[in-house]
Amino acid sequence: MCLAVPMRIVSIDHGVATIEADGLTQRAGLMLVPEAAVGDFVLVHAGFAITVLDAEEAAEREKLFAELREAEAEAEAEDGDEPGAGLA
Repeated sequence: MCLAVPMRIVSIDHGVATIEADGLTQRAGLMLVPEAAVGDFVLVHAGFAITVLDAEEAAEREKLFAELREAEAEAEAEDGDEPGAGLA
């Protein structure tokens, strides 16, 4: 299964964005969304921004990811599994 993660662009240098979400910072290519600008939210997959999101859509997706993390943590606590074991 592949996921695209919503992240916010904090800077752009020659078509490569520095993006952040939940304290994680990384870089992503903007060749698929050349209109993206600093402050925009983008969906990132495999090192590339694949679409620009409005702030409302980005917030909804971030909320869903938080709910998934919470459900995973609850399941691990019930099963006594190591954190992240169910994500493989």
